[in-house]
Amino acid sequence: MATTDSTGTDGAGRQRPIVIVGASLGGAKAAQALREAGYTGGIVLIGEEHERPYERPPLSKGYLLGKSSREKIYVHPPEWYAEHDVTLRLGTRVVSIDPAAHTVTLADNGQVEYAKLLLTTGSVPRRLPVPGGEFSGVHYLRRVEDSERIRKEFRPGARIVVIGAGWIGLETAAAARSAGAEVTVLEAAELPLLRVLGREVAQVFADLHRDHGVDLRFEVKVAELTGADDRVTGVRLADGSTVPADAVVVGVGISPDTALAEAAGLEVENGIRTDEHLRTSDPDIHAAGDVANAFHPLLGRHIRVEHWANAVNQPQTAARAMLGEDAVYDRTPYFFSDQYDLGMEYVGWVEPGGYDRVVFRGDPATREFIAFWLSEGKVLAGMNVNIWDVTDPIRSLIRSGREVDPTRLADPEVPLGDI
Repeated sequence: MATTDSTGTDGAGRQRPIVIVGASLGGAKAAQALREAGYTGGIVLIGEEHERPYERPPLSKGYLLGKSSREKIYVHPPEWYAEHDVTLRLGTRVVSIDPAAHTVTLADNGQVEYAKLLLTTGSVPRRLPVPGGEFSGVHYLRRVEDSERIRKEFRPGARIVVIGAGWIGLETAAAARSAGAEVTVLEAAELPLLRVLGREVAQVFADLHRDHGVDLRFEVKVAELTGADDRVTGVRLADGSTVPADAVVVGVGISPDTALAEAAGLEVENGIRTDEHLRTSDPDIHAAGDVANAFHPLLGRHIRVEHWANAVNQPQTAARAMLGEDAVYDRTPYFFSDQYDLGMEYVGWVEPGGYDRVVFRGDPATREFIAFWLSEGKVLAGMNVNIWDVTDPIRSLIRSGREVDPTRLADPEVPLGDI
């Protein structure tokens, strides 16, 4: 193989491609952004899965519910990659990165040279560290085949136990109940989403699921998964009681997939640490999506956001930065969720306990309201529930950094734009 240097060409003078590791939503969006920015060089998109890049939110929402077709989850139609001269290598695992040589090594010992490298390796589900996790009928939701296996378990009368009352756990519970299953949710905290939303708003989701017949059990600890004939039959708790189960879905969080970055000597701290240009500690390597712990200029700190909007938007900044532009990622974090008849959007960023007041515009009991998280009179985040077309003014309130009048903020008669 020809030797490489840091100029973007190999020893034979050939232009090296931009390589993207992670054929995910973020990886596909990066390839698209490079072409839209006018880049005409080679693009190699490498993914471990055999599926072409797809979006993950439907896996716990419409696709899991059987309301959307498989074809709708994909980022691009199959012909898009050839039409845009993107080399798509699926079912291919990258085992190492050599930043000095500007190469990535594949599981089959092949190597791919790069001029610039983008890591969109995403995250992996945290495993439940108790005996019995190997039984069939124990599921984690990350890939499309996971969603399909879980959906087969959701049938009328089936006893489904969901471990973890985060977003994935609650969306999965809602899908199971909608299919007629009997659902028990086990959570170590006092309320669902407590760290994310705080007590005031977390109670809304507890009430929502109880109203739909979910058996919510808080402040419990899972000790073991029980089974018979290699099939899960229940969840034994630390107090000795057992919750019967025909299937178990584990949603206890995800961890950024940083193994390649760590082995390559990149700076890693709760994800791959990047600057506001999504550039890592190596100037020729960028990171985007779940795996990136990026410096946010508006917030003045590094944050890692595990949501769809980052996978959609960060790659545009990374693409332009890799092409030499002074591109900065400073979008306000955003995510959404759909559970039963409740739809919500959340804009902003609040650390657990990092606020001193929650202001409601509307009545949470009606599940038609906006909640605002404030600190020292400034809006840090807002969540609209079953109220639409308000994310832009909420975002403006956050980005202004100005103190607001809580009374006016709570008054539905005062337009948000006037505040």
